[in-house]
Amino acid sequence: MSMDPTQPRRVPAICLGVVLATMCQLARAQDFGDTPYVQTPMNVVQAMLKSAKVSAKDFVIDLGSGDGRMIITAAKQYGARGFGVDHDARLVRLANANAAKEGVADRAVFYARDLYKTDIHRATVMTIYLLPEVNLMARPKLLRELRPGTRIVSHDYDMGEWKPDEQYSMDAPDKPVGRDQVSKVFFWVVPANVTGDWVASVKMGAKPQDYLLKFTQKFQFAEGVVESGGARAVMEEMQLSGARVSFRARLPGPTGQPVAHEFSGRVLGEAIEGNVKVEGIGRPNGFRARRVAGKTVIGPEVDPKLAELRAGSGMQ
Repeated sequence: MSMDPTQPRRVPAICLGVVLATMCQLARAQDFGDTPYVQTPMNVVQAMLKSAKVSAKDFVIDLGSGDGRMIITAAKQYGARGFGVDHDARLVRLANANAAKEGVADRAVFYARDLYKTDIHRATVMTIYLLPEVNLMARPKLLRELRPGTRIVSHDYDMGEWKPDEQYSMDAPDKPVGRDQVSKVFFWVVPANVTGDWVASVKMGAKPQDYLLKFTQKFQFAEGVVESGGARAVMEEMQLSGARVSFRARLPGPTGQPVAHEFSGRVLGEAIEGNVKVEGIGRPNGFRARRVAGKTVIGPEVDPKLAELRAGSGMQ
């Protein structure tokens, strides 16, 4: 029977206690870092893809893909391409069969793979429904391998110290586990790494104006200072979203008097390209900054919450 993405499977109320007991036993039987299979209700699938603004331009990767419903829905309803991975070969066979039934096998493919060894760099959207400790264990890989601007959507569990850009709760009447029949959705945009010292030269008036940009960063939150013409100013109204960065600073202008500078640009690896608008000058001036020192990771490799989860599992 063809899987209709608009019609979620229903669990009879009389069976709910049995399902919950079974899932609890399964969860206890799992080794720390493994994820038991639990279906994401179809209304939650739809909400997650909507939160990520999936379109035909996207390549979606689903970690812990189960019966394939996330990638199949992305392909069938939005025209996206992508793949899912699962450690259970039986589920992988089922997901590929479901994709064939739905006519999207050319755009939705599933593999039996270790998620930690999966190449994820192609993703523009990443969807996950994993246990809390698995999210935290996978987080360094996501930050290291995904390109700035990649959207991540997680069902039920967050990423510890990496706070979501958006989150919400929603009714999930067909959820096979939990008492409240409620799901949580968490959304992040992978930030560029702007840490360190950057030098830029902007032509304004008769001679170029030199700037030193000094950034510190933790996940998507950055701050810093700008030095120019012997002056030093704190970056204000800092915004970092994906590869886009912008801020304001009050620095000496062409006349030597302090004026407002508005920087906006795109991070391209070890360079930032964009414009700076200086108060009193009619049009923005282009700039290119290059990183010269001080690059660091933007988040800890091990989240403090992971130690708590390990202790709770009885694993040392």
